[in-house]
This record gives sequence, C-alpha cells and structure tokens, in this order.
Amino acid sequence: MTFDDRVANDIKPEFEERMLKLLNGDKDDYQKFRLCISTHPLNSIRCNTLKITPDALKKKLESKGWKIHQYSPDNPEIMIILNDLQPGEIGRAEEHLLGYYYVQEISSMLPLLALKPQPGEKFFDCCAAPGSKTTQAAALMDNSGMILANDNSLGRIKVLASNLERCGVVNTIVSREDGLMLGNKLANRSDLRFDKVLADVPCTGEGTLRSSPSSAGSWSLKAIESFSKRQMMIAESALRLLKVGGLMVYSTCTHGPEENEVVVNYLLNNFDVELVPFNLPLKTRPGITEWGGVEFHPSLKYCARVYPHDNNTEGFFVSLIKKNSDNKNVGWKK
Repeated sequence: MTFDDRVANDIKPEFEERMLKLLNGDKDDYQKFRLCISTHPLNSIRCNTLKITPDALKKKLESKGWKIHQYSPDNPEIMIILNDLQPGEIGRAEEHLLGYYYVQEISSMLPLLALKPQPGEKFFDCCAAPGSKTTQAAALMDNSGMILANDNSLGRIKVLASNLERCGVVNTIVSREDGLMLGNKLANRSDLRFDKVLADVPCTGEGTLRSSPSSAGSWSLKAIESFSKRQMMIAESALRLLKVGGLMVYSTCTHGPEENEVVVNYLLNNFDVELVPFNLPLKTRPGITEWGGVEFHPSLKYCARVYPHDNNTEGFFVSLIKKNSDNKNVGWKK
C-alpha cells in the first residue's frame, strides 16, 4: 500500500470537522477514512461488452501476467488489477487501445448501475465528458436506442468523441452546450423527452482525494456553496427533459450535503418526484436527513453515500429519482 503525504498535510480543519460529523462523530471511523484517502486508489477497469465478453477479456489480460479480480458476480464487467504495473501500462495496453476496456474507478460506475438504461431507450447524459458513463450506458443499452451526450468544453468534447469511437459506440449524439442551457432549450423548444437522465454534475470532488490529492489544499466552503447553487439549476434543467414515469440519477463525487442531499431535497420540495430505493454491489450508507439544523425529506435515506474506506474506492453520492408528473410545488415541506 502506497501512502501520499500530500493529502494528510493539506487537509483543512474545517473539512476534518465536517467529515467527522458526517461519520456520526465516530473518531475511529474518521481515522480509517483519513488513512484510506492517503493511499493510492486501486487499478480498476470496466470491460466494454460492446466488443468483448468479461470472460474473454479476463483471459487476455491474465495471459499478459495481469492478476484480475472480478468485483461482483452480478457485474462481471467490473475488474480490479491486483498486481503492480508500470506507469501508463494500463493505458498503453493493446486491449485498451482496441476499446476492450475503459479505465474507470469503481465508484464512477455506480450511477449507471443504479439507473440501468435499457436497450431501445432514450438516454440523456447532461455532463458527459470524458465519456466513462456514456460508454457504460451504451454498453448497457447494447448500442441501441439513442444517447444524447453533452458537455460544454470543446477540449473535453474531443476526448469524449475519441472514447466513443474507441469503444465502438454508435448510438450517441454529441452536443456542446452548457448543461443548464441545453436542458432548458430542449424543454422549451421541442417535445423530446428521455426515459433515463444522468445528472452527474461538476462538484468540489471531495471524494477523489486519493487520485487528486492536491485538491485538498484548494477545498473551501465558498466553493461548496457556489457549486451547490449551480447544481440545483442543472438538476432542475435535466429533470425537465425526463419523461413522466422516467428515472433520473443525480450524482456527485463529493461528500458535502450542500452538493448532495440539499440539491435532491430541493427537487423533492419543488417538483412531483420521489426517491426510489436501489442496490449497488458494494457497501453504501444512507443519505442524511438533517444537516446544520435543517431537516430534509425523510426519503433521502434512500440515497447512497459511498465512503472510500468502506470499499477501498473513491467517494461518491448517488440518488435515483422518479418523475411522477410535470407539476411543480407539490413536494413535501417541513
């Protein structure tokens, strides 16, 4: 296990205090969290079933001397490389260049495992680049139906397009637009609505300290508050494009309630939606129902909080939302 002192040295007292509170004041639990985020993450990949079966890929990689562990019997496409590899070896491998697998952290795969897009459906990924979840959706949909993959950065769009091509994805339209603006434009000017929507929104990234330790030094409450306001608008815009009866995942790779439960609580309070329970192939903790003296919708317990030390992964937050009608202001209020 390799340790990175940059995380430990850069963590701010206010972040530490908030995380301890999120872990119910359990100091032993928090120390396990601190230890985990000071280690490098596992090498995890996702088999691209559009091009190869998990069993066939496993055999190919093992023939190279790689030790492969399939994470879950129900999700054989999720693989961990157990042995140490040379820097860049995973990305340079022929199997990667051919699109047989996508280098993707396990927690990053969770939103699509909750949303479960099906063949023939219409799927909207409002903040899609670099394409890990878009390519995952295409595989789950067996390259059928239609995916609209959007991002607002030209540079990231180029990477997204490259990954789609490498993975053999053919059912996807790529758009370059602000996620907030695109949702509102399509909702106002067209009848296009989607069976499934993914709002995996930009965030402060508290859950990615293992892979991005330098972000510990740039953490601030001001950034959290700024992201939270925009996340609410993006989530609302994405929700407008969801069919009545459809499902939307709102997710982030951060821990702060302001970017997670507060946003979902806003949707519950202002739209005719409900949270749907779901299962994931790893340990999760329920969403919180109170923060800073504010009580949230009781169903927020159905959200999933993923902490790094529970599964040796990065941190994540996932919620699954069902749209019951296009009405507003019918939600629960304290």
